[in-house]
Amino acid sequence: MFENNDSGGFNPKLPRFFVLGFVAIIFLLITGGNMFYTVNPGEKAVIFKRFGGGLDKDLVVPQGFHFIAPWNKVYIYNVKIQEDYEAMEVLSKNGLSIKIDLSFRYTPNVSELGYLHDLVGEDYLESIIRPEIRSVTREVIGEYLPEELYSTKREEVEDKVFEITSKSIADKYLFLDAILIRDVTLPQTLQAAIENKLRQEQEALEYEFKLLKESKEAERKRIEAEGISDFQRIVTKTITPQLLKWKGIETTQELSKSTNSKVIVIGNGEGDLPIILGGDK
Repeated sequence: MFENNDSGGFNPKLPRFFVLGFVAIIFLLITGGNMFYTVNPGEKAVIFKRFGGGLDKDLVVPQGFHFIAPWNKVYIYNVKIQEDYEAMEVLSKNGLSIKIDLSFRYTPNVSELGYLHDLVGEDYLESIIRPEIRSVTREVIGEYLPEELYSTKREEVEDKVFEITSKSIADKYLFLDAILIRDVTLPQTLQAAIENKLRQEQEALEYEFKLLKESKEAERKRIEAEGISDFQRIVTKTITPQLLKWKGIETTQELSKSTNSKVIVIGNGEGDLPIILGGDK
């Protein structure tokens, strides 16, 4: 099993070789799990090089299977657009407490992932995004009355919170995709009062619409009556006794041409027209 050397003894290099091989196997068993890693779809990674200058902020490791020196460390980030929720109580412009439920979508800036890890770290949601949204939401809602939040100004509030928060977290290598106000809950008495006010405003608008409709209809009838009056006035001016007599003569002539038997009575007045008495057809 062991080779003899020239003097007839064992070769001392063989045991040393086996020892080194055994040590290498033990090393691989201990560190092998730290030498390979996989970056899954929707993920990116950054590497901390313990003996090579620390965090490589400009290197963003793509998806796939990768090798790493066992003394280095890899940090894997979810770079998908993620959604989270926040519920809070804020004060309106007049000091009333309002409950707000909102959702927000966010993601780290992929191209600057190393800088995010160096500045903030993996817990950026709890340390940066969520506190910033809370602060901005309180600031913006403090500019509005409860009834505005409940009805007409919700979209405006969303836009303001989104715009301010986006600018605030952009220099921390984070991207905000959207902020949506899902629900606004007011004190019950205030909510009932606002709903009653909105209902009265709606009824007032409906009443104004009816008045406008009736006014338009009255105007239409007035114009129609004026038209009829003008027509009658014009016709009255053009109809003379001579015209009526002539039309009567024309009609009598047409009737007299009929093949039906008839009796024609000639009037004895100057302006009388003949009277035609029809017989059987």
